[in-house]
Amino acid sequence: MTANYHDQLSLRKSQLTDALFQKFSVLVYEKAGIYLKPEKKELLNARLGKRLRALGIESFSDYYNYVVHDTSGDELVQMIDVVSTNFTSFFRENAHFEFMVDHALPALVSRPGGKKEVVIWSAASSSGEEPYTIALVTEDFFEQQPGWGYRILATDISTRVLAHAQRGVYTLDRMIKVPKNYLKKYFQRGQGRASGHVRVKEALRQRISFERFNLMDDFPWNGSLDIIFCRNVMIYFNRETQQQLVNKFYRALAPGGYLFIGHSESISSLKHNFTPVASTVYQKNG
Repeated sequence: MTANYHDQLSLRKSQLTDALFQKFSVLVYEKAGIYLKPEKKELLNARLGKRLRALGIESFSDYYNYVVHDTSGDELVQMIDVVSTNFTSFFRENAHFEFMVDHALPALVSRPGGKKEVVIWSAASSSGEEPYTIALVTEDFFEQQPGWGYRILATDISTRVLAHAQRGVYTLDRMIKVPKNYLKKYFQRGQGRASGHVRVKEALRQRISFERFNLMDDFPWNGSLDIIFCRNVMIYFNRETQQQLVNKFYRALAPGGYLFIGHSESISSLKHNFTPVASTVYQKNG
């Protein structure tokens, strides 16, 4: 009976209760702006359970206290990594890249003024497929624009996916949507133990700066960005956070700059000064 009692006690301690789920939900929302719906409880239970086992912590209550009292903030980063969803692919929602090459970049290049550089931000870069896709098409475009250059800033809240992105190594099955001419021109095929993998060539990797950044933080860019990609991210935020983000994106863009959001997203119900110019593409007036 004693053993059975301890087994039941251990089981209760290892389960995420509704009260603790609510506490974690509040913490995740306050720190990352991500709204965890009640139906995400089992997912959180499974994902955080792995962190408990890795740290040798017995209960979710103890883990919660560990996170909030970790003055280094390292475990908070680990927790956000665990709850973040990081699905992505090369040339995902390709109509955006076609619009960028056919309309956005030509318009930016034709702007009056002395600036000869386009600055692009991939605001939720995940494991790197989005910013590298941006780099592929932008590099090709600017080869035909002597005297012009570009920079890409790629950020994510997850240090885990950023590390993957910085390496720039992908399995061949991830390259299905990449045109063969890009694959040949901008990627190196792995040999031996690296067979079945490709790596983005150094020259293209150098075009991208990967940094950890929390979209809930103040933006350091005030009218200095030309293009922002923030796709399939705002669906995880509530309306209030979405409104704050859209306002910050607007301020961060230079006049005439572009915002790309995911095809499953919309800002039509939010207050903003953007002009829609294509499906889920918006431009800052001026």
